[in-house]
Amino acid sequence: MGSVVGFIVSLLIGGLGIYIGARVVTGTDDYGYALITAIVGSVIGGIVAVLVGWLFGWIVVLIAWVWVINWRYPGGWGNAIGIGLIAWLSVVVISYALVFLDVLTSSALGIPGI
Repeated sequence: MGSVVGFIVSLLIGGLGIYIGARVVTGTDDYGYALITAIVGSVIGGIVAVLVGWLFGWIVVLIAWVWVINWRYPGGWGNAIGIGLIAWLSVVVISYALVFLDVLTSSALGIPGI
């Protein structure tokens, strides 16, 4: 049950990060769209990780995630990279704030590069 809750919380926070990134970069104001993007990105990233992640590492999973953002939002690869970067930074800040407020534990972060 805990892993299901953790997955849902991670998707909600990830969706919020994508929403913030898309809002800043493209002006898109739709959390539902960002949440669907987070779900699709999670599925595609998981598939890519299983199929070729063992060979190419995390970089190919990151490229797949940015590809999903590029597919879902206008503006090309530059905008997709910008959305992804802002999303990642937003999720880091939100997650650390939730740890500081004792809502999450630091072991629950699971953010790449932290």
